[in-house]
Amino acid sequence: MTRPAVDWDDDYSAPRRRWLSGRGILRLSGWGLVTLVVGVLLYYAVGGFLMNAIDDDSSFKPSEVPTGGSKAVAVAADLIDREVNQHFWVSNDPFFYPSAWLDNTPNYQQGIIYALSRFAVEMTDQIGRTRGSSEADADLDRAAGLLKFPGNVWVYDLSTSFLPTASSESQYRAARRALLAYNQRLVSGHAIFERRADNLLGTIERIAADLGSASATVDQHLAQSRSMMIDTRVDDIFYGVKGRLYGYYLLLAAIGEDFEPVLKEKQLASAWAQMLDSLRQAAVLDPLMVVNGAPDGLFFPSHLAVQGFYLLRARTQLREISSILLR
Repeated sequence: MTRPAVDWDDDYSAPRRRWLSGRGILRLSGWGLVTLVVGVLLYYAVGGFLMNAIDDDSSFKPSEVPTGGSKAVAVAADLIDREVNQHFWVSNDPFFYPSAWLDNTPNYQQGIIYALSRFAVEMTDQIGRTRGSSEADADLDRAAGLLKFPGNVWVYDLSTSFLPTASSESQYRAARRALLAYNQRLVSGHAIFERRADNLLGTIERIAADLGSASATVDQHLAQSRSMMIDTRVDDIFYGVKGRLYGYYLLLAAIGEDFEPVLKEKQLASAWAQMLDSLRQAAVLDPLMVVNGAPDGLFFPSHLAVQGFYLLRARTQLREISSILLR
């Protein structure tokens, strides 16, 4: 008897097609996963690179200084505009922003805001009022309070509420508007800017004290750690101090112009220029990688030690200027 022929292709084609289709799905899924991972990496790498902006342009000037207004106030307002509106304010970016992994730029930007906050306080307490017993200027007082707002608050802060909240950027923009309003009122004669030697003295003494606080932070870290490879805080400290020094450099340069008659009367033009140069050299330090080597290391530098040297030099020069103003 003849055995009927078996069509092997018919018997096995369905399972074979299912097996092949399963392999195809797995292969496509694998490629999809690889594409997704590469896309995410590119999103954070390229996006973070584009949003990283440590702007230490020492020639920065305000776009406009109204006639009769304060150049220092104009510098403060334009610095806020540059960091918040022209650059990305990255200190409060949540995890799904490509800048969330950045740490140098946030520390640098918050260092600048810290210097502006200190300046706004001095304007409120010293320069923007006739005497200590007179009323504080409302715009300056508002700006000083707003600039003290933390720099890492996004539109949502789930630790306090599930509802939207005021972000750091919105607070700083409001501070900028207050500074601009003060300058406009100063032009129209409805605000005070006391260009007295004692006001200048009080302002630079407080800035010098704040520089002393920054130098203590640098010194403490140098004393605690000498590791170059595993020190994850050295760049945070370096860029935070760098931002503060940069802000003070621009503000003091503008204050020198606002108080030019006082500097001429006290013959302080040369000492003021030397102090500014020390601040500028500290503010523009820009190593490719911040290294926390030993101050007397042979092969690896200590960038914090170099920064601290210029910082203390500027602070000493501010103290010398204070002594001359007291005479």
